[in-house]
Amino acid sequence: MKEAVFKSFDDANQLAEKLAEKIAGLLQEGIDTRGKASLVVSGGSTPITLFKLLSKKNIGWKDVYITLADERWVDSENKDSNENLVLQHLLQNKASSAKFTGLKNMFETAVEGCQMASEKLQHFPSKFDVVVLGMGNDGHTCSWFPCANRSSLEVALTTDTTCVAVTPTTAPHERITLTKQRILASRQVFLHLVGEQKLTVYRQVLENDDVYSMPIRAVLSQHKTPVDVYWSA
Repeated sequence: MKEAVFKSFDDANQLAEKLAEKIAGLLQEGIDTRGKASLVVSGGSTPITLFKLLSKKNIGWKDVYITLADERWVDSENKDSNENLVLQHLLQNKASSAKFTGLKNMFETAVEGCQMASEKLQHFPSKFDVVVLGMGNDGHTCSWFPCANRSSLEVALTTDTTCVAVTPTTAPHERITLTKQRILASRQVFLHLVGEQKLTVYRQVLENDDVYSMPIRAVLSQHKTPVDVYWSA
């Protein structure tokens, strides 16, 4: 597998500062060039510092459209909600004027709500300006889980739709996730990793191209969309 651009930093704070600066620059470039910009973010504890720093960047946030790479099918008030994380830590300060679109809706299940979620993203540019992904220790990204039903993972990696519903067997909650096609329809992808264990997993990812055992390979093994890996211990 051809390696993505790999950048290492002394600590997680330095990484977050540099990545926030880079993302802000790309978003402002999108606004200046095309009149608006779009950002896709992931959940978990890793991006919290990044979100806080990014929220203070002095760019044209009112012209920035933000959504999620994936979401657990829980209410936005739930502690496991990625939307909740974004509302608390990113849509603050200067970034409070950004236009956020969540993936969860009023339907009882992700399968039922998938079409509405896709329709709500129709107003986003056909190409995202920036996508920020994380990676689990099992090699998953978005909600593309190696433990998921093989057919549902295959759909997420091959369909030309925007969203699919996924139910992992080793992680809680039904999920909705952007598909590989939609994630890679972007100008820049960043993979944000912190910790020695993530570096070990990343090295395992590079050993071969089997996307079903470690789905992050679907992002790292392609040559269509630029991918930069930002890692710190």
